[in-house]
Amino acid sequence: MVRTTTLYEGDLHCRLVHEPSGAVFDTDAPKDNQGRGESFSPTDLVGAALGSCLLTVMGIAARANGVAIEGATAQVTKTMAAAPVRRIAKLDVSIAIPHDPPPAERARLEAAALGCPVKMSLHPDIEMPIAFHWGAQPT
Repeated sequence: MVRTTTLYEGDLHCRLVHEPSGAVFDTDAPKDNQGRGESFSPTDLVGAALGSCLLTVMGIAARANGVAIEGATAQVTKTMAAAPVRRIAKLDVSIAIPHDPPPAERARLEAAALGCPVKMSLHPDIEMPIAFHWGAQPT
């Protein structure tokens, strides 16, 4: 079990604390939703969590199989829907892995990523195309 604490500081700005580590970061409402857009919005964090989770799970599988994925990046582009309610409509993911392991290892790492806990926890109405680019330099 992990606890986080969120403090609403006013003007659509929050401070979040990860209690086990003491790490702190802020969120702000996006400009298109009455905010200043000065930090991650809560829905930006969902996209960032997906990218981080995909790479983390790939890293676990890579470590277990002696495969290098250091330097890999995940770019997540979030698209919001306004109707019938404001929500995340799409998280478009591009993963660039500078190394190019054999096809069987690529398949194993991709399968691990596609089962990441964040992806598996998101609503099925959210489109999540995920493209893997092996031997690609991060952009």
